[in-house]
Amino acid sequence: MSTLNEQLNNPLHGLKLEILLSELVSHYGWDILAEYTRLKCFKNNPSPASSLKFLRKTEWAREALERFYLYKFKNLPEAGEEEFDIPPRQRIIPLNQQPKEPAVLIRGEAPPPMIRANNSDNQNFKKKPARAGENTRSTARKNTEKAPSEKSISQAPSDPWANAPK
Repeated sequence: MSTLNEQLNNPLHGLKLEILLSELVSHYGWDILAEYTRLKCFKNNPSPASSLKFLRKTEWAREALERFYLYKFKNLPEAGEEEFDIPPRQRIIPLNQQPKEPAVLIRGEAPPPMIRANNSDNQNFKKKPARAGENTRSTARKNTEKAPSEKSISQAPSDPWANAPK
């Protein structure tokens, strides 16, 4: 089976972002979208034009909205662990999975955000090796911090208020 035929079952295939957003707003409204997607462009003075501008520039936000569209609005089964890192538009949806009625979402009942252990964002931040003769932060901090001398420790009163005037 070719990739084109596999993508024909994907509800996102050939769907413009503007149409996707208008369907979601007309069905759920801005408040539900803001709560369940946790995107501020739907919370603070939302408009279709400003939201589309933000979603077109921000890939992670667009993918979050596309996941919401697939798994809440089209009510398809959630993607497995192996497909989580694949963008929603590239996911292959089996032919036996067909879109259902949109999920009923109630304002104020959005689940808390999930924290994923193998987040791909963490892999993007790699430490750069220090140049020759350069101190790293940890060694620079160790060099600047001085241990308190024994004299200052022995003279420190155990009760700072003991010598205060009464």
